[in-house]
Amino acid sequence: MDKKELRKALLEARQSIDPDVWRAKNSQLCDQLRSSSLFTTAQTVLAYFSICQEPDLSELFKTQKSWGFPRCVGKTLHWHRWEPQAPLPLQTGAYGILEPHPDSPVLEPEQVDLLLVPAIACDTRGYRLGYGGGFYDRLLATPNWAEKPTIGIVFDSAYLPTLPEDGWDRPLTAVCTEQGLFFSKQRR
Repeated sequence: MDKKELRKALLEARQSIDPDVWRAKNSQLCDQLRSSSLFTTAQTVLAYFSICQEPDLSELFKTQKSWGFPRCVGKTLHWHRWEPQAPLPLQTGAYGILEPHPDSPVLEPEQVDLLLVPAIACDTRGYRLGYGGGFYDRLLATPNWAEKPTIGIVFDSAYLPTLPEDGWDRPLTAVCTEQGLFFSKQRR
C-alpha cells in the first residue's frame, strides 16, 4: 500500500473511534508522556492543536512548561510561545488548524527542549506518516532542528512495524501511544 492509500485508511480508522474511547485513549497517552523522562526534563515543549481526532494533548497544556505551537507560513512552520491565558487569541490557520496569533512571541530552536509531533502513523524505526505537506520533514532537516528530541504522537493502532519511507523522511527520537513511550530503532 502506498502512502496515499495508507493515509486514507488510517484516517478513516482513527475518525471512526468512539468518542468515549477516544477520550480515554487521550488521557492514557497524556499519562504516558507525563511519566517520560524526555517530557519531565523538558522546559519548553512544542506541540500541536488536535484535528481530525488526532490524539489530544490539551490536558498537558496546564503543566508547568513553556508551550509553543506552529503557524503555517507558506511551506514552513513558525513557532510561537502560547499559554492558556495568552492575551492574543488563537486564530484558524490556512489548513483549518488553530494557530497562535502572528504577534505572539516567537520561539527560536535554541529555546526548545522537545517537539511533540502529530502523525497519522509512526513505525518502530521512528518514521512517521503525516498529512503529506512535508512541514515537519522540512523542519527536522534543518541544522537548527535536526538534533532536537522528537516524539511522534499516535494511538497504538497507528504504531506500525514499518511504514513506506522517502529519502527526505526523518526518523523521530521516540513514539508515544496510550500503551507507552517507545524509543526509535533508527535514532538510538
